[in-house]
Amino acid sequence: MAKNGLRRAAIVSPIRTAVGKFQGSLSSIPAGDLGAVVLKELVKRTKIDPEKIDDVIYAQGYGNGEAPCIARWSALAADLPITVPGYQLDRRCGSGLQAVIDAAMMVQTGAADVVVAGGVESMSNVEYYSTDMRNGARSGSVTMHDRLTRGRVMSQPIARFGVISGMIETAENLARDYQISRQDCDAYAVKSHQRATQAWKENRFADELVPVAVPQRKGDPKIFAHDEGYRADATMETLGALRAIEKGGVVTAGNASQQNDAAAACLVVAEDQLEKLGLEPMGYFVGWAAAGCDPARMGIGPVPAVERPLLAPGSSGATSISSNSTRPSPLRCSPCSRAGAGPTTIPAATFSTSTAPAFRSATRSERPASASSPISCTR
Repeated sequence: MAKNGLRRAAIVSPIRTAVGKFQGSLSSIPAGDLGAVVLKELVKRTKIDPEKIDDVIYAQGYGNGEAPCIARWSALAADLPITVPGYQLDRRCGSGLQAVIDAAMMVQTGAADVVVAGGVESMSNVEYYSTDMRNGARSGSVTMHDRLTRGRVMSQPIARFGVISGMIETAENLARDYQISRQDCDAYAVKSHQRATQAWKENRFADELVPVAVPQRKGDPKIFAHDEGYRADATMETLGALRAIEKGGVVTAGNASQQNDAAAACLVVAEDQLEKLGLEPMGYFVGWAAAGCDPARMGIGPVPAVERPLLAPGSSGATSISSNSTRPSPLRCSPCSRAGAGPTTIPAATFSTSTAPAFRSATRSERPASASSPISCTR
């Protein structure tokens, strides 16, 4: 029991699919089905009785009518009991962390004992849509919007903030504000690419990966189990040769977050239920905070969000993780899947409302020696 009278919330068995790049290996699998894949595997690995799951919370940044309330949809597709509810949330790039936060608060307050928290995105399948046709078009052309592009432009009221094109523009604004050079961005990205490459060579992702069977037009399904997008050959020379997306800018295809397809999930469980359910904690949820900032400079959001729990009265100094990265794992920043094992540059992976939870690793007596810390990251 926590000192404030709330129950402690344990993080159990975070897993993820490998990250598929935009129009890559996972492009034929809709988001709802990806969400079902990790749910089935989570139940299998933890041996949890599905009837014990009180709720399912999934984050998704590009929800649509193909799988509305995707947590509930994926739960049903994963053959969970129809009595298990679910809901979807969207805090943009902080969404995956918010799913874990929501689950932890439910557990801490006694509203639930076991909650699935995770996130899913299939950016390859985000649709085009029109707002012109509900009442009929009397004449002339109609407009079809790409939800990916439109969602970035419309992330804030244009009447108040003007048109902001998205993360590339906001990253460039921060690069100017904080004198972050192209060389700084490339150096950070090279380190990220190299760490991802080394982690794969050392098989560090083995315990968290969920293989996905991808149907083929002919023959057996192809098993997808390796991140796409990171550059194994990344050096300052190879990244330096890439052209900046904006003239005179710092953001390139090699140092910016990419669009991806992936899913991830974990169990958030009340500490007093762990032994009864036969579950091993990877760590415990400590606290969190959210902070807003100028939409034109959304990448600075992690700074005030991280400061709040760290500087709060009585803070234990627990490690805080800001959602300024966009990995799909719920314990490795955000699952909105814009970037996977590839790089997140200092100014490029950004959002206007930042969420920063804090986790404490389980002590040696609370977890097996082979368990890894939930706050580890290849970045």
